[in-house]
This record gives sequence, structure tokens and C-alpha cells, in this order.
Amino acid sequence: MEEAKTGLRQSFGLKMAIILVVSSIIGSGVFKKVAPMSEQLLSPSLVMLAWVLAGVIILFGVLSIGELGAMFPESGGAFYWLEKAYGKTIAFLYGWSCFTVIQTAAIASVAYVFAGALGTFIDLPHLSPHLETFTVFGIIQPFDNIGAKVITSLLLILLTIVNIRGAKQGGLVSQIFTYTIVFCILVVVALSLSSTVGTFSNLTTSSSTYPPESFTTTFGFISIMVVAMRSAFWGYEGWIALGFIGEEIENPKKNLPKAMTLGIVAIIVIYLLANFAYLYVMPIDELINSLKADKNLIAAVVVVDKIFGNGGALVVSGMILISTFGCTNATILLSSRIYYAMSKDKIFFKGASKTHPKNQTPANALIYQCIWGCILIFSGSFDLLTDLVVIVGFVFYALVVGAVIILRYKNKDEIRPIKAFGYPIVQIIFILFCIVLIAVSIEESPEKSILGLFLIFNGLPFYYYWKAKNQII
Repeated sequence: MEEAKTGLRQSFGLKMAIILVVSSIIGSGVFKKVAPMSEQLLSPSLVMLAWVLAGVIILFGVLSIGELGAMFPESGGAFYWLEKAYGKTIAFLYGWSCFTVIQTAAIASVAYVFAGALGTFIDLPHLSPHLETFTVFGIIQPFDNIGAKVITSLLLILLTIVNIRGAKQGGLVSQIFTYTIVFCILVVVALSLSSTVGTFSNLTTSSSTYPPESFTTTFGFISIMVVAMRSAFWGYEGWIALGFIGEEIENPKKNLPKAMTLGIVAIIVIYLLANFAYLYVMPIDELINSLKADKNLIAAVVVVDKIFGNGGALVVSGMILISTFGCTNATILLSSRIYYAMSKDKIFFKGASKTHPKNQTPANALIYQCIWGCILIFSGSFDLLTDLVVIVGFVFYALVVGAVIILRYKNKDEIRPIKAFGYPIVQIIFILFCIVLIAVSIEESPEKSILGLFLIFNGLPFYYYWKAKNQII
């Protein structure tokens, strides 16, 4: 490997950039999140409202950061923008959180769902109960569900190799799998809406236990809506990721904000259609009772089973294989650029700034990301970490959108190829929502919130060491 001197190769046009947005977002959430949201809200209308509001909030975020992407189309995206607005320490905390939780844990989680879907078609190996229940420190179970963990790790290694070989190769994988999964989802939507088992009355009939007790107060209503929207936000996770490869997009000042906006609009439409179809086919009480019987319920399986009879699990598992493979690939490609940018800034492991001499890809950053992802998988704790992805992520999403406002003052003479939509009202609404989501999360689960803060700040010793020693390791 060699130190990057000329930067990374511009490998992605507008079309491929849009595909990467879609591919990095559609994972498993579109197939299963409607069930827990239904259990929380007890009303199909409110479930759809939660998806709409979550989509609007994410769109507000995208329409805000487009200004930053056009101004600073650099590798690392939000890391670079935060450094411009707040300085190197805040930028490091974001990049470190992406490495420890936000991005790498998301990669591990989505890849683990791929392995679970594969288990529908083939029997994955298990160890003896004695070994599977072996724990380290009472919480880490490295041998539990070992077959799925091995498959998950092999998928990370395979896709890391693909992306080391070239950004275009990684992009091609995303293109093939994105086209396929979008087509499959739209087919399921069409079949659901044309099915005789569905009815529009399902969309307007609330649960027999509606309303939830918490709806008796305004705060209770807002809290339960925000909690339900948090499930939807997991489905939208990755919305900010295209900015990580700003340096590699052709004509980035124009194509980066356009691709982010068009990609997110496409995702919102796909998600609303899919969840509308699920609720059209399934009465909400039936969906809730199915979830109570199986906490790992995948709503799309129940819907397809109801339309076609037995066999829905195989059909939907095949779709999940496609979506999670593509999502894992795109997230691996995009996220590695953060650590490449941090290393160039001398606040990450030195080797991460070295690129492949032939392919001009951040090979070492990809390898570091893969190693940590595999550690999370075998720790058996990454499911807990993914619960923190949305909470920790929104701390920094608020800061990133806030950077739009701050840089209007700090860099007021900077050329802005495009300006943030609805400035400053849209940005203030987004930031206020982030604060509400974080507050509700703290009130609901203070332990997880404390752990989230720990994962944000536990990198500070590394930061001050690298800063003092000018990045020796």
C-alpha cells in the first residue's frame, strides 16, 4: 500500500451515486419494522403517519446537508463538515463513533440478518449447548449461533475484498442487487394490493385495545410516536453516507446533493408503498398477535404467506438475502472513507490513509473496518450496539445540520453551489426533533443512553495520544 497523494479515483456518476444511496439504506427494516410499530401505536393510520414523519425528517436532513456536500465534496463527508464547523475534536468523536458503533455495528447487524435468511435455505452448523452458552465477562457469547457468525464474517471479508479491488466493482455489485430488490419489493406491493385477501378497511381499523394508555397525555402521545419513529429511522439508517465518498463522485458539487435527494425520495416512496401493502393485507390485531407469538417476526413473511399460503418464508428470505447483501456491500464501501479521511488528518491509525497502489481504494481502512466488524460479530453484543445506532447517530445528525447554520457565519464568503432548502426553519425543525428523540430515548432507557455516551467519548484517549504523538500508530 502507498500513502495517497492524488486522492481517490472519481468512479461514480449521478446514476451510480443514486444507486449507492438506495443500496446503503434498504436492508431488513422494510420487511419487519411495521410489526413492532403496530404493537406500539395500535393504529394502521398512525403507523403510516410515523413512516411519513420519519421520511420528512430524513428529507429535511438531506435537503440541509446538500449545501455542505456541494461546498466540501471531500472523503469522509460529515467528518469533514463537522471539522469545518466545530473543530477536530467533535469531528473525531463522530468518526470514532462511526467506527465503534454507527457504521460498523450497522454493517455487522445487516450482514447477520443475511446469515439468518440463508439459514432458511440451509442448516447452519451449531456447537454443543455447553460451548454455545459459554460466556466471557457474563455477557459476551462468542460461540452462540456459530454458523451464522461464521457466514456473517465471511460475507464481510468477501465484500471487503471486492471493494479493495476497485470502487467500480463494489458499485457494480450494489447496482445489480439494488435493481433486483427494488423490483422484488414492487412486485410484492403489486400482488398485495391486487390480492382478494386484503381490504382498505384494514387501513382504517385500529386495534381492539386502541388507544394505548400513554395516549392520555400529550407527552405520552409524543413519546410513543417518537419511539415508533425510531424503528422507522433504523430503516432509513445510511441516509447521510453518500457524503463519505464526495471525492469519488464525478462533478460532486452538482451530483452529490442531487443524488442524495433523489435517492432518499425514492426510498421514502418504496417504504410507504411496502408498509401500505402490509397493512392492507393484515388486520392490525392479527399482525400484533403474530408478533406476540414470535418476537423475531418478519411482517413481510406473514403477508406473503397470507396471499400465497405456505412458502412466504422462502420468498421473503430470498428477498432479504438480496437486500442485505447489497446493503452490506454499499455500507462497507461508503463507511471506510471516514477512517481514510481521519487517518489523513492524523487522528486515526496511520495505515488507514494508505491506498491500494493499483486500484486507488482505501484498502487499509477497509481492512480495519472488516476486522472490527468481525470482532463485534463474535462478541455477541452487536445487537445491543445496533439499538444504540439511532440514538448515537442522531446526536451527530443534529450537529451536522447545525453545521449548516454555523458555517453560514464562519464561512459566509464561501461559494455555495446550492443552498439548504428552507433555511433556517427546516434546519431548526430537524435539530429540535433530534433533541426530542434523544430526550425520549434517555427517559425510556437511561442505561442505554449512558452506554451510548460512553461509546462516543471512549475514543478520547486515542485522540489525545494521536494528537500529541502526531499519529505514531
